Amino acid sequence: MEESTAKLERSIAAPMIFIIVVALQFLSRYFEINKKKGFTSSEDMQLRAEIRQLLKEASSLSEPSTFAQAAKLRRLATAKEKELAKNQEIRSKEAKLSYDTYTKGLTILQVLTYLLLIMWFWRIPVASISKQLVQPFGKMLSWRAGGPANENVMVGIIPWLILSTRVSKSICRRIFK
Repeated sequence: MEESTAKLERSIAAPMIFIIVVALQFLSRYFEINKKKGFTSSEDMQLRAEIRQLLKEASSLSEPSTFAQAAKLRRLATAKEKELAKNQEIRSKEAKLSYDTYTKGLTILQVLTYLLLIMWFWRIPVASISKQLVQPFGKMLSWRAGGPANENVMVGIIPWLILSTRVSKSICRRIFK
């Protein structure tokens, strides 16, 4: 009875660990992309529309008698552009600080999760794979999980975490291009 329970736990352990690692990588990639993308507000969009309108009006005033009025509109558009740049700089600093906080928290969560998984599965095999499938790498995969049993290689937690992390990073890069 205990042996079948241990086999069931071992067969569920590898996919569950992989799902946990993928979820952490998705969150990490999500924060990274949103940090790069930035944030635009309705106020910024309104300023951009006003700048376009002012420049359009200034370009329509091309006669010598309306030169002063066109120059005034261009100066006003330049002032609004400076205001827009200032607003964007302030918002980007605020967003960077908040995303940095989230990223640090996520990194701490990843480290704690990995440590917990390592302590939980230390010297316990996470999965078993046929020797023929992992011919040259069998010894590496079975590190800290015991030797081969019944023509199968026992996969340890540390190699499984490394493999899961690399695969999940690759998946995230392909999904979030």
